[in-house]
Amino acid sequence: MPETAAGTSGGGRVTWIGHSTVLVELDGVRLLTDPLLRERVAHLRRAPPLDEAPAGIDAVLISHAHHDHLDPASLARLGRDQRIVVPRGTGLLPLRWRRLRRIEQVGPGEEIQVGAVAVRATCAAHPGQRFGPLAPPWRRGEPTGALGYVVIGRRRVYFAGDTDLFPGMADLAPGLDLALLPVWGWGPRVGPGHLDPQRAAEALRMLRPRLAIPIHWGTLGVVWRATTRGKAAEPARAFQRHAAELAPEVEVRILEPGASTSF
Repeated sequence: MPETAAGTSGGGRVTWIGHSTVLVELDGVRLLTDPLLRERVAHLRRAPPLDEAPAGIDAVLISHAHHDHLDPASLARLGRDQRIVVPRGTGLLPLRWRRLRRIEQVGPGEEIQVGAVAVRATCAAHPGQRFGPLAPPWRRGEPTGALGYVVIGRRRVYFAGDTDLFPGMADLAPGLDLALLPVWGWGPRVGPGHLDPQRAAEALRMLRPRLAIPIHWGTLGVVWRATTRGKAAEPARAFQRHAAELAPEVEVRILEPGASTSF
């Protein structure tokens, strides 16, 4: 597995905690994406174990309402007054049950300020409905969808959340320094609404960042299926191979869960 690489002066820092959870540090601001901070959620188990939850988060960015991206128990670990940004139309009942007080809803194209950085919500091609006993009454409000986010400061970072390729991706975030792209899921295959290694490399060709880090791979698995770390890392390696062919000008760094790199 490639080692963490050094970044440039005046840049930012990212830590891939696992799955879709990334700590982005830029211009004195700490942002956490889709925090999943438990060892097990429903039928999914995390490997390797999580050391500890990150502290001092300025805002949490939620991409959509699926259980492996919006986990109320994980959000509660960050504190009741944690600022949480969710897609507009997301049912808030599971969050309110946890007495989480600072919840903001945004839609594609809307922008919020978090300290010295701006955070712009972008569209994503992914169904965002939540299912199960804690699902909110979707038909009573605006249907929820999925978002990505662009963080804009001295550097530009794109967090794709969960998405497939979609028209307009090439113009989504010009001048990117870093793209955090999902390259797999938690099962033996991925379907529509997701990027696999090749489609993620095609997205890379359209986005044209300086650096890309694959996420959403190798961290979660179903409790009844054992997965070796070598096999779990194959989607990230396949993405790196496809990226070398389709977007050779983009540097790809593969991080282990919990590892950090500068950009």
